[in-house]
Amino acid sequence: MTFPAYASANDRLPRRTMILLVEDDPFVREATCSILENAGFEVLPAVDAPSALKLYEERHLVIDLVMTDMILPGATGEQLGQAMRQRSPSILVLVTSGYINPEYEVEAPESRTYFLSKPYSRKTLIDKIEKILGDKPQARAASQAC
Repeated sequence: MTFPAYASANDRLPRRTMILLVEDDPFVREATCSILENAGFEVLPAVDAPSALKLYEERHLVIDLVMTDMILPGATGEQLGQAMRQRSPSILVLVTSGYINPEYEVEAPESRTYFLSKPYSRKTLIDKIEKILGDKPQARAASQAC
């Protein structure tokens, strides 16, 4: 007698959207991780550019979005995004900054780089990420968690 092959639970669930969060301020990093995880995203936190690059090298195939602070130890968020694009030209990058500098606030959708000013609300953050990701499927829509 043979039994039908059943898929494991992991095979049936869609993969959740993975965000690499690069933030050197522990409070902001923890709060943002919490917001993103509660909205249904998977989060890989990093404290600086070198650790973010290491995580990206290890997991770039499952990272959907890099969310990075503009000012980081070791590099700017823009430099970090450029370094990651050498490996994966189509990676989406969301740069955040609490500094008022019009140079930082330039979005370049053609290069898949976006900007969000700090401080941001939970709703503003989730709306921005959903806009960037477009119709990319997730296990649970982030807007349903707000």
